[in-house]
Amino acid sequence: MVEANIQSGGSPKLPMQGVPQPGREEVLHLPRVHISTHPVMRHKMTALRDKNTQPPEFYRLVKEIGALLAYEATSTLTLEKTNIETPMKPMVGERLAGGIGVTPILRAGLGLAEGFREVIPDVQVWHLGLRRDEHTLEAMEYYNQLPHKVELQVCYAVDPMLATGGSAIDAINVLKKRNIPRLSYMCIIAAPYGLLKLSQTHPDIDIYVAALDESLNDVGYILPGLGDAGDRQFGTF
Repeated sequence: MVEANIQSGGSPKLPMQGVPQPGREEVLHLPRVHISTHPVMRHKMTALRDKNTQPPEFYRLVKEIGALLAYEATSTLTLEKTNIETPMKPMVGERLAGGIGVTPILRAGLGLAEGFREVIPDVQVWHLGLRRDEHTLEAMEYYNQLPHKVELQVCYAVDPMLATGGSAIDAINVLKKRNIPRLSYMCIIAAPYGLLKLSQTHPDIDIYVAALDESLNDVGYILPGLGDAGDRQFGTF
């Protein structure tokens, strides 16, 4: 996470002002990082970024992108054999082995979680509230509705924007306390800075990204980005 720089007079500077940032090329080939190259994803991302896209359409696009990311992020899940009967004859099929959890980081992660549920309707949804301090960019937990008993093969933390990485790192820290066998992180847009921080802090997780952007501005927003993902989903400008 980024600490606020302090001017000589004691007042905080812009939190990312003067902070070195990696370029895109430095993070493109990080281990366990998966950046989508699907043409349909790029098509939907263009509509999502457009400032003229209104909240109802924006929310629909977030869900659709969440579903596309879910297909990519679940491609290596464990399966188990099961006997079934088709209308024609018995056969041995395959089902997912163990439960799947998705943890949307409130509130912006809700649309992504809904997209995930369209792919796997019986996924368990655990809500986690992390708020970013606008001055320090540090993540602060304000809501935690995770179950006491965990029986999952994997859990995905989901949030539209991976900027400085603070919320993502804290979310994975919370989930690791539940002894889940496998954890992953899924986002729509990542800045190189946050992607590197998350990968270095949690090298044992897979990270799925729809688009890798250029950098963060001085206040910690992703460029070119798409603005505030929560406000644009829910119309709270």
